[in-house]
Amino acid sequence: MNKPRPDGIDLAARSRARRRALQAVYAWQMSGNPMAKVIDDFRHEQDMEVADLDYFEDLLRGVDAHRADLDAALAPFLDRAVAQVDPIERAALRLAAYELRHRVDVPYRVVINEAIEVTKRFGADHGHTYINGVLDKLAAQVRQAEYATAARG
Repeated sequence: MNKPRPDGIDLAARSRARRRALQAVYAWQMSGNPMAKVIDDFRHEQDMEVADLDYFEDLLRGVDAHRADLDAALAPFLDRAVAQVDPIERAALRLAAYELRHRVDVPYRVVINEAIEVTKRFGADHGHTYINGVLDKLAAQVRQAEYATAARG
């Protein structure tokens, strides 16, 4: 079992939370159910015990609360309307956009890598390359200082 970091963050539990969040956002997009119901449905699943439940809920509530702003931030980097993006890819983009804009405690490279990994697992064959391209451009815009420092290093 992975040990939490000195700051108390269990990275494996966060990764599991992101995977479950992708599935939950997908379910929310497809069902039209209120996010509170989706969270409640997922909260009671057995494998949520090994996920960071607080982080999972923050991601879902954040996507729900900021959906219009997240979609607007993503739009300039998409080759089609947000509604036309594959639902799994749209869920991954919305989650990552939320993290990039509102969870500055998470390095942008971690956000992008996690989005790529969940898309590889649940998305279309080459969906992860699309996710990478869109999120790299968004990160350059919303995390300018961090992005520039990484580019120099």
